[in-house]
Amino acid sequence: MKLIYLDNAATTPVDKEVAKEMNSYLIDRYGNASSLHKKGREAKEALEKAREIIAKSVNASKEEIIFTASGTESNNLAIKGLVEAYPEKNHIITSKIEHPSILEVCKYLEKKGHKVDYISVDKQGIVDLEEIKRKINASTLIVSVMHVNNEIGTIQPIEEIAKLCKGKCFFHTDAVQSFGKLDINVRNGIDLLSASAHKINGPKGVGFLYIKKGIKISPLLQGGGQESKIRSSTENIPGILAMARAVELIKKRDKEKIKKMRDKLLEKLLEIPESKLNGSKEKRIFNNINVIFKNVEGESLVLMLDKFGVEASTGSACSSHSLKASHVLLSIGLGEEEAHGSLRLTLGWDFREEDIDYVAEKIKQAVEKLRSIYGR
Repeated sequence: MKLIYLDNAATTPVDKEVAKEMNSYLIDRYGNASSLHKKGREAKEALEKAREIIAKSVNASKEEIIFTASGTESNNLAIKGLVEAYPEKNHIITSKIEHPSILEVCKYLEKKGHKVDYISVDKQGIVDLEEIKRKINASTLIVSVMHVNNEIGTIQPIEEIAKLCKGKCFFHTDAVQSFGKLDINVRNGIDLLSASAHKINGPKGVGFLYIKKGIKISPLLQGGGQESKIRSSTENIPGILAMARAVELIKKRDKEKIKKMRDKLLEKLLEIPESKLNGSKEKRIFNNINVIFKNVEGESLVLMLDKFGVEASTGSACSSHSLKASHVLLSIGLGEEEAHGSLRLTLGWDFREEDIDYVAEKIKQAVEKLRSIYGR
């Protein structure tokens, strides 16, 4: 049976060259970067070289890159770290369609007495800039808006948001879904940025937080003072080196080719009766499709497609076991029942032209079968 993986927004397969880089630091060059002997010095040198590669990819200086274990940790460190460092300000602004690692932090801080405003989005999933402008005030510490939504692929106008924040508050963006795939220049007003390796064909368990020079961050972890005393823990040298290699490799990928195949597949899916695209068609990352098929339950569709060798999802992997309708889809105006019928397809670099017809046909078959089962 043909197997086609279309859940790259959840995680990506590790590139062979990335795995090779990682293995060399697992097996042969296994030193602790804090050690003074040769293996330790080699690890430290490799660590700083990786930091430089990653910093350059977003136009940062290497001193502004702090390595973490995940995008979730980076998001927590960005917001909680600022809150601890700047106690005189207690207002946070974010959007209604953020990843749980932002929304849950905000809910936690609300219980601690902080005020949080959740900005609305339109039917395309784009944040309301005027609402952000109105909500920023003298007590606002940070505005946090993700660059690309993990479910519907919407690209937010982060440079415009950054302009609204300039001189008034900090601007953080969760770039987990965009890092390496879209051009990012932190010098265009971004104060903090979160990213993760496993969305760009690197390993799980490694990410980073960009912190603009001069911004104070209180650490979440107390310990040996690694990563400029901001993130104590022995550095994951194999993972960090693998992430740096993944960054180098993704620059060479043909993103336009993936976009063209994505568009062809989407066109075929929208030929299925009572189907609809969620989010913006134009302001959308190149490999994302999120569609709804009326009178079809999304989880049932995913399970049926799995039997056909098509691996997809209904939305965020972090919420895949939840029976609740997607907060993202509800925020763009869908009803509860409609939101339960979503299917997310995120193409990887191994997707081929010949896969388009197969995937479209299997989805069509699954939709028709599910509708017939439930008499709809």
